[in-house]
Amino acid sequence: MPLTPAAEKRLRVLGSLDTLGAGFTLASQDLDIRGAGNLLGEEQSGQMRDVGYELYQSMLEEAIAKIKAGELEGLSEADDQWAPQINLGVPVLIPEDYVPDLDVRLGLYRRLSGLQRKVELEGFAAELIDRFGKLPKEVNTLLLIVRIKAMCKRAGIAKLDGGPKGAVIQFHNDKFASPQGLVEFIQDQNGLAKVKDNKIVVRRDWRKDSDKIKGAFAIARDLAEKLVAEKKKKVKA
Repeated sequence: MPLTPAAEKRLRVLGSLDTLGAGFTLASQDLDIRGAGNLLGEEQSGQMRDVGYELYQSMLEEAIAKIKAGELEGLSEADDQWAPQINLGVPVLIPEDYVPDLDVRLGLYRRLSGLQRKVELEGFAAELIDRFGKLPKEVNTLLLIVRIKAMCKRAGIAKLDGGPKGAVIQFHNDKFASPQGLVEFIQDQNGLAKVKDNKIVVRRDWRKDSDKIKGAFAIARDLAEKLVAEKKKKVKA
């Protein structure tokens, strides 16, 4: 039985995944091949009852992480080999009509998964504009999500799920390096944040995609600043 074009594309993607950031590449490319669509409704959200819905990308990330778990078991905490998962229900892909060639798009996804600093993302955006023209909304959003992902890494956030009602945050190894800083963060939310099942639930009113993107970045930034403050205290001590 011959493979469908989509199946052939997916096999090519799977064959190219040999890095620790493969989950991000596959998730993004899978959305590219299949289309984002309305794949999950709120009734299927599970733990996202507090904030709305969970992206199909999250399911892909988790599945790939489990598949690759055998390769990663030997890594120690010092290796710091983990990547945050960001699920905001917004379109994050490089459209086919913007970059028609699949291999070129895959290469761009792979490069993007390794960028962290704002200046690197700005340089990447400038290159895209020079090569392919004005950035589509989906690509702009993708770049913003990558920036949020980098900020989450600094804050020790392993997973951030966001929806119309706010965000659910899970820390790497279920720990935050500054317990006092976390208490201060929760107090700063004026009753709009709570601890539930080793996660932090932050209530917000995010009606637009732009609200979720700005809000998620602000939460990650504030938590990262708490860690920076903790490190400064230790240096002074």
